[in-house]
Amino acid sequence: MLIERTTVAAAALPLAQFKAHLRLGTGFADAGDQDAYLETLLRAALAAIEARTGKVLISRSFSYVLYGWRRGGSQSLPVAPVRAVTEIRIVDRDGVAVPVAPERYHLLADAHLPVVRGTGGAMPGIPFEGSAEIDFEAGFGPDWAAVPEDLGHAVLLLAAHYYENRLEQTVGGGAMPFGIAALTDRWRMLRLTPGSA
Repeated sequence: MLIERTTVAAAALPLAQFKAHLRLGTGFADAGDQDAYLETLLRAALAAIEARTGKVLISRSFSYVLYGWRRGGSQSLPVAPVRAVTEIRIVDRDGVAVPVAPERYHLLADAHLPVVRGTGGAMPGIPFEGSAEIDFEAGFGPDWAAVPEDLGHAVLLLAAHYYENRLEQTVGGGAMPFGIAALTDRWRMLRLTPGSA
């Protein structure tokens, strides 16, 4: 289970760029009357692009809760790029959490599949009916300027698609528009083997 501990600050969203992309008029007294709605569209598009690519565009904190290691000596993380693992806790069946010493694990950074590996080849044991919690920081950077241009453009295109089709009641489809898919496909992780990671 992946838990987002912090959210993207409103100041980090490209609201002015999105307004320019939509070619909304400026200079009127009520020029900001749609800001809250446009921010909602940007957040929805950001979430959709992140879900499609497995990449965190703007940095924030996450916790990953699991009930068994995928491999005894390492554990892949569900999103990238991971900047740092801040803490690992082992939680027993009664909910008592014990932090794992930082020297017992290290992060293997990867563009698609970052991995936490145990020092000496083994991760700490998870007790019966217990869990492990991995806290980490992920994202390309703290603000919109750090987002790769193609992914940033995909977010703007998808948010504009939501804006233009906000009253659409058509059921079905559900596919990502072609231009957006073309921009994001190179960022998606390819599975060459059946879940070996």
